[in-house]
Amino acid sequence: MTGGALLLAVILFVLGLVGTLLPVMPGPILIYGGMLLYGILTKFSTLDTNFFLLQGMALLLLFTIDFLATAAGSRRYGGSRQAAWGAALGTLIGIFVFGPFGIILGPFLGAVTVEIIRGKPMNLAVHTGFGTLIGILGGTFLKLGIEIMMIVYFFLSI
Repeated sequence: MTGGALLLAVILFVLGLVGTLLPVMPGPILIYGGMLLYGILTKFSTLDTNFFLLQGMALLLLFTIDFLATAAGSRRYGGSRQAAWGAALGTLIGIFVFGPFGIILGPFLGAVTVEIIRGKPMNLAVHTGFGTLIGILGGTFLKLGIEIMMIVYFFLSI
């Protein structure tokens, strides 16, 4: 049973990492779900409550990075606080409107729209929009690093 449980967990880990790069699937949730599924199928013989609490905190950190990286990129490239909120809101709306491409288009359009509404010239608003994209890219690499650490910790714990 342990071999089958491990195989299912690894499949979810791979899908989770792919989901972080191509946001069609909720990557961090799939990774955590793989760990939880392994725990359930093995009757939690090697993974204890502390393991899942620590991994749960890492999961919350990953969700926080999504919004903070977008906002930080916007602010770093001259965006206002409102543009950072526009980028975050654009992420949520973009996923529903544009599907998987919404994770890129939504924050960009959200930041640009807010900056234009605030009276910034188009070139500066677009500059802010590109800053949000750089923030998203940086956040994605940071998320991948944390997800890999989560997976390594899983393998060290089993």
